[in-house]
Amino acid sequence: MLKFQLFLFLLFGILFFSGQFCDGKVMMEYIGATGVPVRFDPVPIEDGIDFHFILSFAVDANPSGNAQNGKFSPYWADTLTPESVAAIKKQHPNVKVMASLSGWSLGDKVLRWYNPVDIQLWISNAFSSLKSIAEEYHLDGVDIDYENFPKRNSTFAYCIGELITFLKNQSVISIATIAPFHTTTTPYIELFENYGDVIDFVNYQFYTDKVRKPKGYLEAFELRAEQFDKDKLLPSYEVNGRGIQGDAFFDALSLLEENEFTVNGVMIFSADASSSNDYYYERKSQDFLLNSTSV
Repeated sequence: MLKFQLFLFLLFGILFFSGQFCDGKVMMEYIGATGVPVRFDPVPIEDGIDFHFILSFAVDANPSGNAQNGKFSPYWADTLTPESVAAIKKQHPNVKVMASLSGWSLGDKVLRWYNPVDIQLWISNAFSSLKSIAEEYHLDGVDIDYENFPKRNSTFAYCIGELITFLKNQSVISIATIAPFHTTTTPYIELFENYGDVIDFVNYQFYTDKVRKPKGYLEAFELRAEQFDKDKLLPSYEVNGRGIQGDAFFDALSLLEENEFTVNGVMIFSADASSSNDYYYERKSQDFLLNSTSV
């Protein structure tokens, strides 16, 4: 018994002093989507936060935008190398790195979910290609960000749910998130209802709801909390973009807490745009989370 207690004490000490004892608060930061030569190093990272960089994007298509039947390739900024991923994770043990799947477009080609002819082959190809990317880039997870769907979508929830399950069961990833917005809630609700146990966070794109006041943000959050698990739902912010802007976002976070929502984390899109304001929103979001009354 004494040896076991000593083991627990040592384990707690390792986690605490390595910065991995983060009290359940998470910061999600998309990076690499715009093609600018963005890097990890300038982004401020607090030790008390689980900081997840989301590489944007891994795409099931060739450079011309033609679908590849589940064979994903990385298309994020080429400054985000496997070596730089390994370096930032070594420098900050509380950092994890994920790949976001799809996004809106590849160049001028709009990307769409398509119903695979052979579902199992698509899942197999997706698993193999993402496993290879995860090993090369030292990834910890995937984020699902398909943004366009056919009128008769019949395969998305099953294919993605099985893919996430397979990746987790084979220990390829430890984290999975989804990124719905106001016009894509239906397929994501189906996915979450059937596979919510393998989905860790919902990076809902609240800036697409175009609310600009804290009260409107609260109302939007209340709606999405009914559609998804409120404890997995993260508030989000688009830098120099749509929706609520400036310090009104932090007023909205405080209003969420006043209305008994637990603010477990924040999602920001994206680090590519944040360098212009010295990562003000990343700094203030982490400060909010570290001083938050949410448990």
